Amino acid sequence: MTAQNWISSTDNRAAALAGTARMGQGFVWQDLQVGQQLRTFRRTVTETDLVNFINTTGMLEAIFIEDGYDGGAIRGRPVPGALTYTLIEGFILQSMIQGTGLAMLELHQKILGPVVVGDTIEALVEVTDIKPTSKGGRAVVTSRIEVYNQRQEQVMVYTAVRLLAGR
Repeated sequence: MTAQNWISSTDNRAAALAGTARMGQGFVWQDLQVGQQLRTFRRTVTETDLVNFINTTGMLEAIFIEDGYDGGAIRGRPVPGALTYTLIEGFILQSMIQGTGLAMLELHQKILGPVVVGDTIEALVEVTDIKPTSKGGRAVVTSRIEVYNQRQEQVMVYTAVRLLAGR
């Protein structure tokens, strides 16, 4: 292959890649509608998740690090609400806003019930507001996220206001 053929072939591959839809690409704001609902995958919270999270964040409270903590009011191995939130946000990032989420602008969260090691969580995401910005084809998108355990008990609810890219 000559240098010219290699360059031409590389240009063709680059053009093909640039024009091909990216797998896993999130929604641009124009693809969303107020009232639209999406459901995340489910995930079982493990002991390893808890240990890694508390060691990374420094949340070394007795309730999280001592099995059967006497002062605890929750049966089982409770996990921090922040861990529940981050697991759900991970699903949202991977499936809804990957490559299109520009910024988290505001967050209001309420923890309604405990999540313990062994619980399986999932969320229902509802788009509640879309406000296009004055520049750049972006929009401020507000969503309500309800988190449920395997018994369909709501354990958390939060409102996220994000800046999303457009076309």
